[in-house]
Amino acid sequence: MSEENNPESPETAAKSGADVPPDRLSVNPRSELFDGELLQRGVGIRFKGTERTNIEEYCISEGWVKVQAGKTLDRKGNPLTLKLKGPVEAWFEDLGDNPPIAKAD
Repeated sequence: MSEENNPESPETAAKSGADVPPDRLSVNPRSELFDGELLQRGVGIRFKGTERTNIEEYCISEGWVKVQAGKTLDRKGNPLTLKLKGPVEAWFEDLGDNPPIAKAD
């Protein structure tokens, strides 16, 4: 009976907790994926096995990141971004040395 009330497995519950970053996040305040409170915690991103600090937006489940293309701006004054595909991992930096890492299964 308790299984019917809680359909999530312990692994799924841990992944959806507050200690794992969301599947998609953007640093652009004009984006609908922007969340200032989460960004203040510090989000670390590993793309293709390398830690990156220049990520504008990411999606773990779809396996892509957006990075700024130099100093080029689009016609609305926003940075021009490139979408790069590959494995993406994210974690909160405020959790110390061994934080839970969100990555695609």
